[in-house]
Amino acid sequence: MSAPERIPPRSVTPPPDADDLLARGELTVRGRIREASNAALYCTVSHDGRDAACIYKPVAGERPLWDFPDGTLAQREVAAYEVSEATGWGLVPPTVLRDGPYGEGMCQLWVEAAPEAELLALVDGEEPEPGWKAIGFAEVGEGRTALLVHADDERLRRLAVLDAVLNNADRKGGHLLPTGEGRLYGIDHGVTFNVENKLRTLLWGWAGEPLTREAVDVLEGLRKDLEEGGALAALLQPLITGAEIDATRARVGALLASGKHPEPSGEWPAIPWPPV
Repeated sequence: MSAPERIPPRSVTPPPDADDLLARGELTVRGRIREASNAALYCTVSHDGRDAACIYKPVAGERPLWDFPDGTLAQREVAAYEVSEATGWGLVPPTVLRDGPYGEGMCQLWVEAAPEAELLALVDGEEPEPGWKAIGFAEVGEGRTALLVHADDERLRRLAVLDAVLNNADRKGGHLLPTGEGRLYGIDHGVTFNVENKLRTLLWGWAGEPLTREAVDVLEGLRKDLEEGGALAALLQPLITGAEIDATRARVGALLASGKHPEPSGEWPAIPWPPV
């Protein structure tokens, strides 16, 4: 991801008042992220002597999708943040729904990724080396194929669990932001929470493997928070439909019942295109 104008790099550890700053601060548009399929504006946000870089995605700039209701992607991004916060893993940058220069939209803290961090690779051979998990084979030109792998990284494993809960239909490599401080963030959660199974991701390396004890504990917490009257259910109600909340409950329940990471269903392309 690139932007026409950049402010000096900052610590990417979100300040404790990041949500308040994003919600109440004055947004100043600095440029547009050209690679984004929907309008994504690089901004600064300022309030009471504080400032930060952020991404603002106005609802008016969303491209209609056949399998998601029009004008709902911004709310889904915020809903994904709320679920991430409920896990305690902090895998999604602070994200709010607010008014801006081009109307209501999603506003998310900008994260500077560490360019030297390596989470994905193409390798020769049919099996990954230690420390890596296989995704599948990819054509690399001139009739050659290579094995696409991702790191056997606990942060990625947590994100794989979160994506299964969110029903993320578009987990690409470019949506993974490892930072110089050792954190990992996932971004671009507009196509989530569909009631139909649409999980499409690069993070299939643990498919069919038992969930970690930590993941089970987190999912148990989510199940409680998603109950009628639960704290997370209340936060999600203004953002996604009742049917989508029910489907989220069902996905959490299914993960706990199986005790395993999900496997590709065969009913939907398992890997997004392009993958990065």
